[in-house]
Amino acid sequence: MFARLSQLTRHLSRPLPNYSNISAAAASRSLFRPSIMSTSATEDRSKRMIHTAGCIIIGDEVLGGKTVDTNSAHFAKYCFLLGMNLKRIEVIGDDEAEIGEAAKRMSESYDFVVTSGGIGPTHDDITYESIAKAFKLPLKLHDDALKRMKALSKPHPSQKNFSWDAPSPALDAKLRMVKLPIDESRDESNQVLFVDDSLWVPISVVNGNVHILPGIPRLFTQLLDGLKPLLIPRLENPEGKGVYRILFSTPMAESEVAGYLTTLAAEVEPKGVKVGSYPRWGRKRNSVTLVGKDKDYMESFVPQIEKGVDGVRVEREEDADESEDDANIG
Repeated sequence: MFARLSQLTRHLSRPLPNYSNISAAAASRSLFRPSIMSTSATEDRSKRMIHTAGCIIIGDEVLGGKTVDTNSAHFAKYCFLLGMNLKRIEVIGDDEAEIGEAAKRMSESYDFVVTSGGIGPTHDDITYESIAKAFKLPLKLHDDALKRMKALSKPHPSQKNFSWDAPSPALDAKLRMVKLPIDESRDESNQVLFVDDSLWVPISVVNGNVHILPGIPRLFTQLLDGLKPLLIPRLENPEGKGVYRILFSTPMAESEVAGYLTTLAAEVEPKGVKVGSYPRWGRKRNSVTLVGKDKDYMESFVPQIEKGVDGVRVEREEDADESEDDANIG
């Protein structure tokens, strides 16, 4: 018994490990090392079927009225044509905490998320670093993106003495645009996508489903178009045509058809079909829409709706317009 007590005393008297001697590098590796469970969840998000989508528009200039956001409208049409249910669009400023919070929340809530803006060369372009911090990822200079930038971009006319080989503030600013959030436990090719051979700009993909895009409308739309072939296999309809819209033009005031449309909406809602009514200020006719995925079911209602709203089916809202007189809106 005394021998066992002696062994226990010696064991308890051993000095505790000196955690202060753990290197900063080791601590950093621990901070940025995802768990096996989180890595598996990320892989799932990058491959699962896409049903829902979210969009984050980033920029003080949008909130301040200097820049008119057109990217969210384009993305809404993009989702509609591909059969993705766009659930939310948010506009936030150049604020690290808000960018990170929105990206994490939407990543958990929706299958496909895009951000627009904040990835340029200046101090207020903080989207990459904000999202990297939110997901506890390091920013890494991406060699392929840098090579493409050198090959496909030209210095501004004001940068006559710029050199890729000489340190300068301009070079540092350019390198900000190719320092990307990278999860080093995953295949890098799934995190940095080059979808257009004419552009050096990558699509950085974080947490499997957050796609970071530029705010410049031409680049935003061009990159989304290039991304489409990668998304189509993950859609319910392999051709990416999962949602349909049937449009009607009616001379009736909205208040006149409101009762009929309320009854119609209750009838078709269980089939996932939505009824919409839209006034057209300055025109004689208004619009009514059916939106859903069951095309045959929706088509069966066309004669009934034409009668119910005293209208006609059209391809475009203006197809049945007869004049530019004041709208008959009540």
